[in-house]
Amino acid sequence: MYKQKLCLALSGGYGISYEEQIKLFKATGFEGCAIDLSDKNADAFEIARVAKEENMMISYLHAPFNKSDDMWMDGEIGDVALAELLDCLEICSKLEISVMVVHAFIGFDSDNIPTSIGIERYGALAVRANELGVKLAIENTEGEEYLAALMKELSDIPSVSFCWDSGHELCYNYGKDLLELYGDKLAVTHINDNLGIRDFDGSITYIDDLHLLPFDGITDWKAVAERIVRCGFDGPLSFELTTRSKPNRHENDKYAAMPIERFVSEAYIRACRVADLVIKEKEKNHE
Repeated sequence: MYKQKLCLALSGGYGISYEEQIKLFKATGFEGCAIDLSDKNADAFEIARVAKEENMMISYLHAPFNKSDDMWMDGEIGDVALAELLDCLEICSKLEISVMVVHAFIGFDSDNIPTSIGIERYGALAVRANELGVKLAIENTEGEEYLAALMKELSDIPSVSFCWDSGHELCYNYGKDLLELYGDKLAVTHINDNLGIRDFDGSITYIDDLHLLPFDGITDWKAVAERIVRCGFDGPLSFELTTRSKPNRHENDKYAAMPIERFVSEAYIRACRVADLVIKEKEKNHE
């Protein structure tokens, strides 16, 4: 898009191969994509090869997050989790991918008390990222206390940065302005819409994480544009979306019913609308 690069994360749930996705994204208008190694079928080297052939940038590599809680545990279980993330960093380095996204935690039944061994492991990961010239972007998810601990304790390591998920902010972080807290370290975005927390008393569960198309939820997108510009972010806007509904929810069913070409086209339309707000906010600030 003129004046603003747009990226869409690849997904194992789109019903077509990663190669087909990359070609479809490019034909639709996106300038880049992102690799998610949470899908064990994703071959980062093959994806990178196709992306290079299609002249599509890779905005980031998302490391597997299923062992994020293990990082905070004593013993071998945590060491295995760290080793997996270190391997992902090496992949980033070999493929010249400048940002690796990680989760600070996964789960909802924790006392939310970060441990020293967890900070030590993430610190070792950040040091290695720094040596490889890769940004370690820690994403806002559930377990916000773990994110806060890492951003505080590891702030002096240059590689430590922030991945802002706009939908997670609504459904996992009670709408708290996390760009106000960590926007100075923003390295990559996961832009998507959401309906907030469904439970009246505020109980957080994973089924509220919908990853809707922008403008299909309750996000104030003008305010989002203002916040992104305020923190000085000037990178590509990356969108992370899904056609799959969560159990006993049906908000995403309409996306699944679309041909994938129509869904990606609609994603591009919405991405352009968000980008236009960001561009206009930048221009206003330079008047």
